[in-house]
Amino acid sequence: MANIVAITSCPTGIAHTFMAASALEKTAQAQGHTIKVETQGSVGAKNQLTEEDIAAADLVIIAADTHVEMTRFAGKKVYETSTGEAVKNTAAVIERALAEASVQGGDAQQGSLADEVSAIKADRKASMGGPYKHLLTGVSYMLPMVVAGGLMIALSFMFGITAFEEEGTLAWALMEIGGGAAFHLMIAVLAGYISFSIADRAGLAPGLIGGMLATNLEAGFLGGIVAGFLAGYTTKLIIDNIRLPESLAGLMPVLVVPLLSSLVVGLLMIFVIGGPVGWLNAAMADFLQGLTGANVLLLGVIIGGMMAIDMGGPINKAAYTVSVGLLAEGISGPMAAAMAAGMTPPLGIALATFVARQKFNAAEREAGKAAGVLGLCFITEGAIPFAVKDPLRVIPSLMIGSAVAGALALGFGSTLAAPHGGIFVLAIPNAVGNLGMYAVSILAGTVVTAVALIVLKRPIEEVSAGSRATKAGATKAETA
Repeated sequence: MANIVAITSCPTGIAHTFMAASALEKTAQAQGHTIKVETQGSVGAKNQLTEEDIAAADLVIIAADTHVEMTRFAGKKVYETSTGEAVKNTAAVIERALAEASVQGGDAQQGSLADEVSAIKADRKASMGGPYKHLLTGVSYMLPMVVAGGLMIALSFMFGITAFEEEGTLAWALMEIGGGAAFHLMIAVLAGYISFSIADRAGLAPGLIGGMLATNLEAGFLGGIVAGFLAGYTTKLIIDNIRLPESLAGLMPVLVVPLLSSLVVGLLMIFVIGGPVGWLNAAMADFLQGLTGANVLLLGVIIGGMMAIDMGGPINKAAYTVSVGLLAEGISGPMAAAMAAGMTPPLGIALATFVARQKFNAAEREAGKAAGVLGLCFITEGAIPFAVKDPLRVIPSLMIGSAVAGALALGFGSTLAAPHGGIFVLAIPNAVGNLGMYAVSILAGTVVTAVALIVLKRPIEEVSAGSRATKAGATKAETA
């Protein structure tokens, strides 16, 4: 039996982070292993692994969709996977970890800044990351800025849509905090932490600088993404290819790397990338704002279906990330569609378990109550246990309901100033545009999801009878 330590982390730091931790703990203990899981959630790390925990561990499991600092696991056997895989296939993840984990590179003791640069190289070779993971890391750090900024702007509108124009008033102050500070910084934070995910701390400065240039050049969300990847890979290239004498190696992380990477990124953003990406960003915004009629409904259907198909997985996160990016550009309709569509899967399941009790066993009916609470909080992952158990019936039902919710939200012209919060955001004045019809969109998606589930799912009695008939047939065949 193994002594396991683990870290779980998802982009929002809410649902998948803790669901993966719970699944790993329960399954590992059931298999006879000892385990301690550190959760890197939205409010910081909980149940933190100590140096003693790591030293005593036989195996380290990293179940994360964002960047995790790996230098403290130097010399340990490490296995990396996603939070979704840890939730859905926990036993298989542990088995693969025991069989396939590889020793993490880097020095356990870092005596100088030069040692830290060397460790970065080893960490990157051991990482299974990839562009999508780097992007989600940037988004996860940007989200609090978007939430705080959006709600500050919404609160300023409480005093009137143009009240912020009068300098020195509370409305003006709220707009300065939200729009002047938080929204002005969010692209820089996005780019900085994309670069950080690629090149660790050495990538942070050029990423932040590139992101701020994207904001100043009006290249927006797309420019921030480009700047982040450019900064990260430029930094990594410099670290991998520039060699200084040992006596000067300490200058690499504090002088050579930040200077050269920031210079390259800055010049490329100003003279090469900023203009074309800014044009593309503006063209996309104009296109989305110009959508009318059936095109708006189609966009809502696409966003809704993507939010429901894997309930917090890569497709869901892609739709959510795009919606957050558009919100940063001042286009808040897609965010409204994404949240409505993300709330309806667990809400629809909760309604179905209450209305059609004969189609769900006692455990499922109890889980339906929890799903309802998660749905109200915009935690789509509350639907995962039902989808895993009966995917061919549950997932299409969820997609239909979410498509309806997304289409209606956009069709009614609803908008949303914050990228998270669920029902709690609805209570903030002016956080939601066309609030009444937005509530109708969520309710309609919930009802459609529940009806589809009730129609597609077989009653418990029917399933049990079918199972008994199958067993009886098999017994008769054996006897014959």
